[in-house]
Amino acid sequence: MGLLDVLRGRRELKPPAPDRLFAMTTAEVTLQTELGLNSEGASGIVFQALDTAEFAQIAADMQEVLDATSSESGTKVQTSDDKFGYRWMILRDSDFDDLVVGLNAVGGALQTGGFGDRILCAVFPFRDRSGGKVYWIYNYKRGTFYPFVPASGEQQRDNERELKLKAQVGPELPIEPELERWFPLWDMPI
Repeated sequence: MGLLDVLRGRRELKPPAPDRLFAMTTAEVTLQTELGLNSEGASGIVFQALDTAEFAQIAADMQEVLDATSSESGTKVQTSDDKFGYRWMILRDSDFDDLVVGLNAVGGALQTGGFGDRILCAVFPFRDRSGGKVYWIYNYKRGTFYPFVPASGEQQRDNERELKLKAQVGPELPIEPELERWFPLWDMPI
């Protein structure tokens, strides 16, 4: 950070390493074997779509690439807009590694096209042994993961379980250290 940045009251942050998303491929083994969390065979990437021809072309190209590779990998792709105006690109595949690679391809296309700042997060849904949902959310801007565990009741979360998961995962995933950045995602289409 330089003197001008201090005087202006801002600093330029380095973008996170793009390969941090791939930590989920190795962590998935620990999540399954040690924590009893099984992938739902789906993942999603959430971004704020723009009404421009350039953005529409990138989105169409992403869909085309995923459709083309899905014939080889078996990945199914669908898009959905939520009530907040965010676009979800949802991938479904029984091979967890294919899900991570697919999300990386979508995120990479958006970043290469200059729209990396439009990406909100990636979401990996899991079920525990009792059938409860656990989501692992990857924040692209911070390059970190955090657990989100909805509890019974409307828009309630199980903070105790989230903190326990953070401790149990340990060094497997780069966990977001600032708990106030563990944003819940309600009414996900995944």
